[in-house]
Amino acid sequence: MANKKYNPLPGFGLTMGYTILYLSVLVLIPIAGLFLKTFQLTWSEFWHLITNARALAAYKLTFGASLIAAFINAVFGTLLAWILVRYQFFGKRFIDALVDFPFALPTAVAGLTLSSLFAANGWLGRYLVPLGFIGTNTPLAVVIALTFVGLPFVVRTLQPVLQNLEQEIEEAAATLGASRLRTFVQILAPTLFPTVLTGFALAFARAVGEYGSITFVSGNLPFKTEIVPSLIVYQLEEHNYAGATAIAAVLLVISCGILAFINWLEVWTSRFNN
Repeated sequence: MANKKYNPLPGFGLTMGYTILYLSVLVLIPIAGLFLKTFQLTWSEFWHLITNARALAAYKLTFGASLIAAFINAVFGTLLAWILVRYQFFGKRFIDALVDFPFALPTAVAGLTLSSLFAANGWLGRYLVPLGFIGTNTPLAVVIALTFVGLPFVVRTLQPVLQNLEQEIEEAAATLGASRLRTFVQILAPTLFPTVLTGFALAFARAVGEYGSITFVSGNLPFKTEIVPSLIVYQLEEHNYAGATAIAAVLLVISCGILAFINWLEVWTSRFNN
């Protein structure tokens, strides 16, 4: 009895029961309903709905733009995290708070803001459109919106790792004659790479499911700027529930695969951080 640890919560059985009930109502039951609706289709009907030309164009844009946006965030998010952790400068707290802005800003508002900025008569568009940089109703607009919403995932994933990274290792490398480039390539890059990869995967997963900001900035043009979530909403508006559930099931399976990959990355990263 002396070794028994005090636990302020009720017993394991009661708390586990509430946990399973909570997850079932919010997650498991809606997912099961989606798959049950999908199972009502024959294989040929399901295959036709998820592989028609419009759906394939939406897949290509969604995953292609998400990969590009995640790569951009991985590069510039790493630089931003490095600056916020390693340097002291005026306005640092403001910039650090600004990183979380996409979290707080409703995605629809973000889409309207980006549209007003990059439209032909917008603050930035009036200068960029004559140069061929069209930031609305184009695939480029989708990449811009996905980059905006995915940046915090890379920065916030990297910051704790950079804060715990001992600078004495870099100082030791410098005293041994290593250049800055060699120190970065042989010491810092291998240490940070697993975390950067995790941030990349999180930004990619966030981009795949984004809808609100893209709706306003892309124009939802079929075969051109229509993403998968927009196609699902269109199918629902047309009362084509079979098509909507089939495409949603594909997106759900891919999203679960991405989450499994992220969890594997976190386990792999922990091996390097311990």
